[in-house]
Amino acid sequence: MAISRARKEALLTEYRQQLTTSNGVVMANYRALSVPQMQALRHKAREQQGEVFVVKNTLIELVLTEQGLEFPKDLFTGPTLVAFCHEDVPPMAKMFREFSKESEEGKFTITGGLMEGRILSVDETLSIADLPSREVLLSQVLRTINAPATQMAGVVASGVRQVLNVLQAYVDKLEEGGGVAAEAAA
Repeated sequence: MAISRARKEALLTEYRQQLTTSNGVVMANYRALSVPQMQALRHKAREQQGEVFVVKNTLIELVLTEQGLEFPKDLFTGPTLVAFCHEDVPPMAKMFREFSKESEEGKFTITGGLMEGRILSVDETLSIADLPSREVLLSQVLRTINAPATQMAGVVASGVRQVLNVLQAYVDKLEEGGGVAAEAAA
């Protein structure tokens, strides 16, 4: 279905704006998705601070070319969905991968991505989907940073514990000795 020149200009402006404000893009081909499936996908994308668009292939190719990006010519074949990630890319890629697994064979396939000005292959996009979430990565970094301090505190505490144990043994010995001497005097 042909679209007017004004509509094409509006779409180009929207794609450019989305591309400049996003941290990355995840792309997929889709076929015969129902309206509820498409609504569910868009809702999940909004939960990940992203937006999903059914794009006009020639227009998205034009926007990417304007950005100086080289992409495989077969990247945009058939009906294409593009998810613009306004926060982190891995959760969106993970959501697309899960949606692909839930869909019937061939109805939804990830075709690639875009991150930091670089076009990603399918394998690279799926690798990004395997990354842990930002919160998990931050907790791992904090755990690594805190590990030496925790170990040092354990070493210091064990030294103090040993000194206290020696003192307690000495007090116990004195009490036993004092108690025996008191009984002998009586």
